Amino acid sequence: MNVGKKMAHTAEAVRGSAKKALGRVTGNRRMQAEGRGGKAKGNAKQSGSKIKDAFRH
Repeated sequence: MNVGKKMAHTAEAVRGSAKKALGRVTGNRRMQAEGRGGKAKGNAKQSGSKIKDAFRH
């Protein structure tokens, strides 16, 4: 997997974490939920990339 995609997956997880934190600070439960979803999605993509790389080498 190329470096650009790995960075994009990491950025997606970081955006999710930030959105979750912002939702927590503002008391917005919907934003917290969206943040948790974004973080989980980014982490899942990172895991998939790692598995692909492990089988590729």
